[in-house]
Amino acid sequence: MTRFTTQLSRLRRPRLMVQAARFGLADYRRDRDLARLLPGHRHSNPAAVIDRLIEIEAGMDERRCCGDAGYSYARHIEVLIALMAEARALAAADPERLAA
Repeated sequence: MTRFTTQLSRLRRPRLMVQAARFGLADYRRDRDLARLLPGHRHSNPAAVIDRLIEIEAGMDERRCCGDAGYSYARHIEVLIALMAEARALAAADPERLAA
């Protein structure tokens, strides 16, 4: 198993969140969505983008589990959509790079 697939396979999120994220994949637009989720971040390196999205998602899940008043399900789902889409795109484009 590769590094990213291992990390992603270990994620345990509520089924409804995962279903919503899968549904949102059809509307994902890399330029638009990454600019909003990762402002000021260079988007040229897909592996770095996935690493950053994993960090953001982990922080959001921590906030969700703690009942943080500033937590947003919508924002969390946006991050999950981006994470799924970027992982799929990287796997399709260059399967060998996932192991890097």
